[in-house]
Amino acid sequence: MKILMFGRGVITTQYGWALERAGHDVDFYVRPGRIADFGPTVDLDIRDGRNSRKGKPVQETWPVTLREDLEAGHDYDLIIVSVNHDQLDSAVDFLHTRVGRATVLIFNNVWVDPAAAVARLPREQVVWGFPGSGGGYSGNTLRGGFAKSVWLGDVDGSSGTDRHRAVRELFTGAGFSISDVADFRSWLWFHVILDAGIMVGWLRMGSFDALVRSRPALQEVVRLVREMIPVLKAKGGTSKLGGAAATYIPAGLIGLAMHKLLTGDNLYTFIMDQAQATGHIDYEAQAIYPRDVLADARRLGVSVPRLEANEPAFR
Repeated sequence: MKILMFGRGVITTQYGWALERAGHDVDFYVRPGRIADFGPTVDLDIRDGRNSRKGKPVQETWPVTLREDLEAGHDYDLIIVSVNHDQLDSAVDFLHTRVGRATVLIFNNVWVDPAAAVARLPREQVVWGFPGSGGGYSGNTLRGGFAKSVWLGDVDGSSGTDRHRAVRELFTGAGFSISDVADFRSWLWFHVILDAGIMVGWLRMGSFDALVRSRPALQEVVRLVREMIPVLKAKGGTSKLGGAAATYIPAGLIGLAMHKLLTGDNLYTFIMDQAQATGHIDYEAQAIYPRDVLADARRLGVSVPRLEANEPAFR
């Protein structure tokens, strides 16, 4: 398959490397002028979690193919878009006249209605997914990792297409496992409120390390997520397993489980540590999640007093 990664970011670079290693042709679209900034290689210092719980270390200099132009007549089979949720609109604006016949995999958080977010793209060419990856760049060195599992989901019948099946086969053929999500709209929205709760805790504690080592701070994250679930419902989503856990399991028990997970010797902790160490998740990247949830809560008339009390941390 011929694949174009939209941007040379943390997620696109790691999956681009894995997919190229599986035998596919991978290019990166970057903004005009960025080829000179990036150069022809990426130094990888990552962990590959496809066959190891802690991730197999990968340290190599990887030659990459970058391009600064994209015309509608291109021959890419798949374009993978993984951007910050507030950048999705500009990505769609750029791509909607340049999609050609390619499938477009939306591979990131979405807080607006997913169908509306990509309305300018041909609906039958869009596939929805979410990565299990993270980290950050330190100069030209990418430090992070990716897990074995990726998520593929259904938005208004999108999972029943041949393009969805082709994307599924692409990842399984590259050694990934697939977690299928029937209601991806609600799943994405819950993921955003979970991130919002974590980011508030991170901002209040001053660092990710301080957050995960404080059980009271993690309990407060759970309470924040619990409070934000009605916002998800007011937007038209449904609260299922994750929401039920946050609602009915005592915050102390969930906080304890999060503490053990996030301070353990595992791939997820490593990825978050690298994101923190490289400065990839800066103030704006943290603040935008609770800021956007609070804006919708106010628009929809949903009471979120805990989130409002924390607004000075992310205003």
